[in-house]
Amino acid sequence: MNNLQTDNAPSITVVKPHFIFAGIAFFISTVLIVLADNDLLGPYFGVKIVAITHIAVLGWGTMIIFGALYQLIPIVFETALFSERLAKINFWLFALSISLLGYSFWVNSLTGLLFYSSLLLLISLLMFITNVLLTHKSSKKKNIQSKFIITSIYWLLVTVILGTLIALNFRFAFFEKTYLHYLKIHAHAGLVGWFLLLIIGVASTLIPMFFVSHNLNEKKINYSYYFINSGLLLMVIEWLFFGTDNLAYIDWLLISTGVFLFLSFAWDSYKQRLRKNLDTGMKHTVISLLLLTVPVLISIFLLINFNIERIFLMRITTLYGFSIIFGFITSLILGQTYKTLPFIIWLEKYKKHVGKAKTPMPKDLYSETLAVYQMYLYLGALAVLTAALISNAVLLIRTGSYLLLATAIIYNINLFKIVLHKTKTEKL
Repeated sequence: MNNLQTDNAPSITVVKPHFIFAGIAFFISTVLIVLADNDLLGPYFGVKIVAITHIAVLGWGTMIIFGALYQLIPIVFETALFSERLAKINFWLFALSISLLGYSFWVNSLTGLLFYSSLLLLISLLMFITNVLLTHKSSKKKNIQSKFIITSIYWLLVTVILGTLIALNFRFAFFEKTYLHYLKIHAHAGLVGWFLLLIIGVASTLIPMFFVSHNLNEKKINYSYYFINSGLLLMVIEWLFFGTDNLAYIDWLLISTGVFLFLSFAWDSYKQRLRKNLDTGMKHTVISLLLLTVPVLISIFLLINFNIERIFLMRITTLYGFSIIFGFITSLILGQTYKTLPFIIWLEKYKKHVGKAKTPMPKDLYSETLAVYQMYLYLGALAVLTAALISNAVLLIRTGSYLLLATAIIYNINLFKIVLHKTKTEKL
């Protein structure tokens, strides 16, 4: 855990707001899932599903990743963040743009507010991208982890440019093909290029650290990088410039091979771990790695198609996105929050007291009991909502939605318990 500490670490005022906003965004996205009700069983491109997706992907997933990256970049790049001031300005612009974007989708303002919120989002993400790239420029350490992170940043750029063009197209209608064609490119560039590559880059550092496993063979991570990027690049080029799916199976094979190479690396780390007993945070992490296989299996099902009815196919497409965002990504965040944030806050509160007074441990900053309840509620929500999308059952959608909402409430209770922690010391 001490590896999270470095002299180049940014101020807590840079990192902490990202975790707070992300937790609130997670709660809001679950509230909207409850309000959406049976609209969740409709087309995956329905405005309410799109609103929930963007709040979850940007406000929950991306926002917390930004905060975690600001803490981890000094470790991976071995240099200080280029500009903390830029990071703080970026946070407020990004938070505002996410709020406006989510609202514009929810109220179906596709030719009005969406236009302005998407431009603001573009500006905020360009600020983040610039900050990270300039930080990397001053770094002398070039390893596979930094390669994953920097490549994911470029895929984020592709994602936000495509997303902005889609938003502008609602107002000016300049696309030759239907916007849904570009939406799938936008989604895969974001979910695979931005999220998956970034997570692999960070996880290949954090997982061995938290498992306490050493001397792992990083060749699997190297090969994973090239397989995933090759498959994604071929996919985007074919879809964007040729509008065909002739290489779909090759793309799937390349990306899936890269995913399983990463999972194999994680499995090696798990087998060689010195820390045998896993806390709830690491159990969530293991669950997230297992859940990563789900969208891989769903994607091959969607490729084969099986001549199933279109309505069912659209629900399975929704399930595909759900399994990535609320399955793999959310489970990983729910777990890693308890592995990173308590230590970050602990450093802020107790660094100067080390060796001078008795202090609590980072794990004492939150309730492990609540974390356990959160994990079981989350697994229940995931199972019920998956069954609902497959069976088209409104009752299951409502049940699963409330379970997910309860998960978000408990997560936020623990989150604010951590960030609002008051310094407590005892004499040695």
